[in-house]
Order: sequence, then structure tokens, then C-alpha cells
Amino acid sequence: MTFDGISLVTGAAGFMGSHMVEHLVQEGVRVRATSRPRKDTSFFDRLGVEFVGADLTRPEKLPSLFEGPVDRVFHLGAICNFSTPYAKLHPTNVAGVQALSGLALEKGVKCFVHVTSTSVYGKYRGRPFAEDDPREPCNAYGQSKKDGEDVIFKRVKEGLPAVIARPCTVYGPRCNDGAGKVFSRPCPIGAIPGNGRQRLSNVRAEDTAAALLHLSLLDDALGETYNLAEDTNPTLEEALTLAAETFGTRPPTLHLPLAVVRIAARIGGFFAGLSGKIPDLEYDATGFLNDDYIVDNTKLKNTGFTMQYPDFTESMRQMQRWYRTTR
Repeated sequence: MTFDGISLVTGAAGFMGSHMVEHLVQEGVRVRATSRPRKDTSFFDRLGVEFVGADLTRPEKLPSLFEGPVDRVFHLGAICNFSTPYAKLHPTNVAGVQALSGLALEKGVKCFVHVTSTSVYGKYRGRPFAEDDPREPCNAYGQSKKDGEDVIFKRVKEGLPAVIARPCTVYGPRCNDGAGKVFSRPCPIGAIPGNGRQRLSNVRAEDTAAALLHLSLLDDALGETYNLAEDTNPTLEEALTLAAETFGTRPPTLHLPLAVVRIAARIGGFFAGLSGKIPDLEYDATGFLNDDYIVDNTKLKNTGFTMQYPDFTESMRQMQRWYRTTR
């Protein structure tokens, strides 16, 4: 599949969206970036990228995003945390998907890449999550992403050429949200939750962006769903220790029972909510600490995609070099 028009990136001012824009520009793609209207567009100006402000919860403002030869959409715009209630997630994560994908179908785009989350799978079931596993989300965020996927599944039946991508925990430069922030910047970690032997799945932002572009170019990917994850699965203790070493903070040594961690998360969430902030440790996120959380990336690799950072340890060493040059 080839594209010679404009690639629209939603959520472009966010962590993952900004990496998507950056990667597309590096590949010589003509990009239109969008997120909620903002005064500071310096990031896009430096890249020579057109920025069009629009709010996904205001469908009457979205048609302007498709003016001109828009032939591809990378939809990353979403609320991505475990603290926002479903009623506030739905207008963006579900209704926003409905409105944007409807316009994409109407305008005849060649490919609509919908970025969702492995949170749709829910609790770990003792084996790596595969794309055809049941979707049984266990929190409001996962439910909103499942409902957004259902919109796209319906659009595919209506004729929308779409690909669904499910990244696991995304980390990398500029990450300040979600679970990936602990592997992306200095983050004082006082203790290791539980026994620390829970195995994790993560993925670098740069590899996520590259995978999304790769999938958009494959005719065989249309109508398909793909997990995005690294090859390695460090334990929680290994990952937290490596993160501390990477950013020069004290490695955690104390192990806290998960019951205590949940209480601390509940208290922290209460006080964060009073100030309108998302806590560093969200209560619903602690529900994933009981077991391993491993995501199968075989289907993606079978498309011929090769990651720049397939190994978590090597990736964190590179993050250390990046961090030292930006201080």
C-alpha cells in the first residue's frame, strides 16, 4: 500500500502521538497533527508539521481535519489512565472514535490505524496474551478501549480499511503518563510491590511508532489486530532496579505486601484527586501486580517488523545515555 497524501495523527501533543509525528517526519511523510487547541505549537513548528487544533468530544469541529488529500489516519488521541471514571472516558475513548472513524470512512481514507491497549484483555490468565484471546477488561479504562475497538470492528464491516494496534506499557523519552513513566524519568521508588517476581511486558515509544507505520503499509494488515511488545520480560524487581540505576536514584530494596500497596494507592489517589492530578500509582493499576503480565508479539514479528529496542535491559542503557545528554 502506498500513500502520497496527508497522514493525520490525533493525540499528537501527547507522549505517544508526538513520537508518531516525529517518526513520520523522519520517514518523509506529510503530516497533519491534531490535539486539543493549544497556544504552544513549537514542537510541530520545529518539525515543519501542520497543526490543526480539534477536540474529539466536539464532532462538529472534526471535518476540518480531513480537508485536502488526507489518505491515512493514526488515531492515538485518548484519555490514558486508570483514574478517570468511565463516564468521562466515553466521550473521547468511544464517542470520539465513532465520530473520527465515521469521517474517515466518508472521506475514503486508505488506512485507519486505531491505537488501543492490551488493557482490553483484563487480568492475566497464566499465558501470554494473544490477539484472539477474550477481551475481559477489569477497569473503566480497559472497558473504554474495548468499546472503542468495537466501534472500529463495526466500521471495518462497513468498509473502513482499518488496523487495530494494542501496545502494552509504553515508555521512552518524554513519557510523563501511565505506567511507563517509571521507566522513562527519575521516579523515587520507595519499595517493590509484592515479591517482585512478576514478569512484565513493555515497549519503547520509538518502536511503537515504527510498528504503526509498518502496519499501515501492509495490505494484509487491514482488518487485523496486533499486539505491540518487546521480546523480553523482566521481573518487576529487575525493571525497577534497572530504572533506578538508569536515572541515578536509589534502587528499592524493601518489599511491601500488595495489600499495603493498594492502601497506599487508595490514599494517594484520594489526595491526588483533590488537586485534579493523576497519582503516580493508580489504585486500579495495582490490580495487575498479582501475576505476570506477558504479551505475545509473534503476530507482529511475523509481518517482518524488526524492533530497534527488543531487549528491555539494552533499551534502558540507551535511555540512560539519552537522559545524560538532556540534563
